[in-house]
Amino acid sequence: MSGKLAGLKPEKLWQIFEEISNHPRPSKKEEKVVAYVLDFAKKHNLNLQRDEAGNIVIKVPATPGYENRKTTVLQAHLDMVCEKNKGVNFDFDNDPIDVYEEDGWVKARGTTLGADNGIGAAAAMAVPVTPGLEHGPLELLFTLDEETGLTGANNLSTSLLEGEILLNLDSEEEGAIYIGCSGGRDTRGKFRYTTVPAPANYSFVEIFVSGLKGGHSGLDIHTGRGNAIKFLTRILKALDSKENIVVSSINGGSKRNAIPREAEAIIGVENTKIDALKKDIAFFKQVFRGEIANVEPGLDVVVKDVAAPAAIISDNVKNRLIHALYALPHGVIKMSGDIPGLVETSTNLAIVNTLDGVIEIGTSQRSSVASEIEDAVQTVVSVLLLAGAEVETLDGYPGWKPDLKSQILVLLKERFQAMYNQEPEVKAIHAGLECGILKEKYASMDIVSFGPTITGAHSPDEQVNVKSVENFWILLTDVLKHIPGKN
Repeated sequence: MSGKLAGLKPEKLWQIFEEISNHPRPSKKEEKVVAYVLDFAKKHNLNLQRDEAGNIVIKVPATPGYENRKTTVLQAHLDMVCEKNKGVNFDFDNDPIDVYEEDGWVKARGTTLGADNGIGAAAAMAVPVTPGLEHGPLELLFTLDEETGLTGANNLSTSLLEGEILLNLDSEEEGAIYIGCSGGRDTRGKFRYTTVPAPANYSFVEIFVSGLKGGHSGLDIHTGRGNAIKFLTRILKALDSKENIVVSSINGGSKRNAIPREAEAIIGVENTKIDALKKDIAFFKQVFRGEIANVEPGLDVVVKDVAAPAAIISDNVKNRLIHALYALPHGVIKMSGDIPGLVETSTNLAIVNTLDGVIEIGTSQRSSVASEIEDAVQTVVSVLLLAGAEVETLDGYPGWKPDLKSQILVLLKERFQAMYNQEPEVKAIHAGLECGILKEKYASMDIVSFGPTITGAHSPDEQVNVKSVENFWILLTDVLKHIPGKN
């Protein structure tokens, strides 16, 4: 194997992962990586099918002697979250991910890595091309647009699969087997506004909150990480109460399922008050660091002079917007009473965006209890309606109810115990795995999810542990060898 990841084991998996990383795959723009998968199937003479949503199934015949085993589906999604650090020159529609290995971790330079779920996809594709493996009949299922709406899974044809067992390869913790996940919905608010001319006797600055870790709005919501939009809103509300500022724009976050790492606003104040305003902003920087330094040591608040804009947001909309952003909840709402340490219900204030006379706020609510999702949604809806915003709620996706008697769970636990002489953790996850949707479409299918250790998913800090990938591969191939026979 040649390439940036040469020498890592298992060789085929890493080779395919690097090839996947060379093919751009933003959500809803997976054409280039799809072409790669289609070419892969053709190159290896594997039967391929697609449904109307664009999902791909590659049929892999059993190895000799394993023809009577149950058909197993290996499932992963092809798209990735596209986040980059500010100042990084990178085009996710065209540029390959710049992967590298450092200190036992594979990372990307300045961007998300796409190990979520590129490692799972690479593992599935590596199975039929790795010599010496033994397995029954397989179906490799690759779904589209998981990260921005689970579109592929939601529109998956119910006649595409024949498998009785599904191994979802989209978990991010070695030694853990996932058997349940939260459902979720998105709630959006829009403030329409007319601009007014910027006052002639005002000076303008940009406030930029940055340096936060961000992360997955489900997996990391309980960690106490800072929300850049919330920090920026606290500054704006305090300044407005004291100085009656004007606002030209406010922007923060970029993905509904990511905790916002950065936020910025362009504001103005009377010329005679600009120096005092800058001191107040600097004061807030120290306040925030005092509150959250142990969790967010990189937090920064920068203020810089900017040219006066041609127009500003009307005062009425500015006030309603700031109050709404301040009042909107963010973080854990309730912990599970059944599974220690599991977040049951949460909400994420994810995005605020100013563009062409509309300020849009994006939020997402999650819970493993359907009624609690609805309650969290209505809390957000109420805040937005009280502030006079237009409100839209999306359909969302279902949760996945744990089944502790699952046959594939029992087998996976047995093989893990045999390999490592210890019990794996059996867990549920506060995130929207596709398993809930797949279970709705294929009710009799036996499903579990597992994977290697990935940290920092959905942020440029994303990395995957090399040794955990090797262990994940060994477990996966061992389980495939021991899949039971057909009834």
